[in-house]
Amino acid sequence: MKNDVENRDDLEKLVRIFYDKVRKDTEIGPIFNSIITDWEPHLQKITDFWEQHVFGVQKYKGNPIEAHNKVDAQTNHNVTAHNFGTWLFYWMQTLDELFDGPNKEVLKFKARKMQTVFFVNMVQARSKANS
Repeated sequence: MKNDVENRDDLEKLVRIFYDKVRKDTEIGPIFNSIITDWEPHLQKITDFWEQHVFGVQKYKGNPIEAHNKVDAQTNHNVTAHNFGTWLFYWMQTLDELFDGPNKEVLKFKARKMQTVFFVNMVQARSKANS
């Protein structure tokens, strides 16, 4: 039987296994691997992000919408909805492999919502840049 996501250690395990998959993916791996040059601080920052969203721990410092818009600009605005779908696929797959319980479902719900918000904001930023 699998446990639920209960603490930072569980989130860190999730984030590390998830990004191992993402980095190897032929579609989205090159995007991440070209932008992130020092993975350990990134993994800790993403763990902080999810710890804030699941457990209310206020460690995360950053603006994820701005960060995603910057990545899109660095890739000549080639980030697609399909890329976000691939990201979400690995997130859901990793959660299902590792955990069961209400926090797992919260992580799925929040990822779906963020995927939409980040991509819509990215498209809006593109249109503002072209105006």
